[in-house]
Amino acid sequence: MKFNATTLFKRAAAVALLAAPALAIAQAYPEKPVKVIIPYPPGGPTDIMGRIVAQGLSAKLGQPFVVENRPGASGLIGADLVAKAPADGYTLLVNASLHVINPSLYSKMPHDPIKDFAPVSQIADVPLVLVVSPQNPAKSVKDVIAQAKADPSKMSFASSGNGAAPHLAGEAFNMAIGTKLMHVPYKGSAPALTDVIGGHVTMMFDSFPSSTAFLKSGALRPLAVTTAKRVPALPDVPTMAEAGVPGYEISTWYGVWAPANTPKDIVNKISKEIAKIVKEPETAKRIAEMGSVPVGSSPDVFAAYNLSEQVKFAKIVKQSGAKLD
Repeated sequence: MKFNATTLFKRAAAVALLAAPALAIAQAYPEKPVKVIIPYPPGGPTDIMGRIVAQGLSAKLGQPFVVENRPGASGLIGADLVAKAPADGYTLLVNASLHVINPSLYSKMPHDPIKDFAPVSQIADVPLVLVVSPQNPAKSVKDVIAQAKADPSKMSFASSGNGAAPHLAGEAFNMAIGTKLMHVPYKGSAPALTDVIGGHVTMMFDSFPSSTAFLKSGALRPLAVTTAKRVPALPDVPTMAEAGVPGYEISTWYGVWAPANTPKDIVNKISKEIAKIVKEPETAKRIAEMGSVPVGSSPDVFAAYNLSEQVKFAKIVKQSGAKLD
């Protein structure tokens, strides 16, 4: 089939006309308040991250981004509200990495965290820290590995609960070094850390924000951080890879999602603003004070990260046998 210049021009014009309404909608967005669902109670790290982003978007886009806390079922209740909301950009989800881990922990899911959502942007990354009591003779990760190889029956690791990041980090460590240290779950980080400090449990991979005070006081000894790069707040503490466990990388992270099929121009607009917000000096300082590293990724990069993290954690959950049904 042959096309002359006039035909090609007409086709190009038609494509432009079809794209114009979507572009106009994105340029006008938002024209009313936006609902930001946080699937956890007020005051927790996900809530704090969500409010930082919501306040920034309100200031930059000229409409209120109103936070609603809808806790329950490890974030599933609030996330499901967003999955079933109109795909118009006026309902957003701020959630933690558990969003993509839940399908491995629950045999039945009310939604698909990949197919039913449009990834917008990662907000921040939160390292875990491998900690032991100062009374523990281990001064490094290699010392811990040597202890584990010598007599794993005397070794244990604490967590803030089954399926939580500290639990899965411990199981990933077991996989990496080829042993099986006993998992001791607690109801939250505080009692778990108390028993690590008291020497009742050998060690714990704890979220950096919750262990900061104990690290500063010397009640806990940090051996390594679980992120790919060192943490600015702990410049002398090596990464797990540097400490002798190559390829080990686990973190908690926070992100923003919209319902699937939300117009790409709107998703891109929100994403670009989030990237600006998290890197503003004052906001970046607030995030750093929470022991987190600001990210601000594009929708495509965040979508790929969702998939890779889901695959990675599915292997760890299968190894651990953790279930939350």
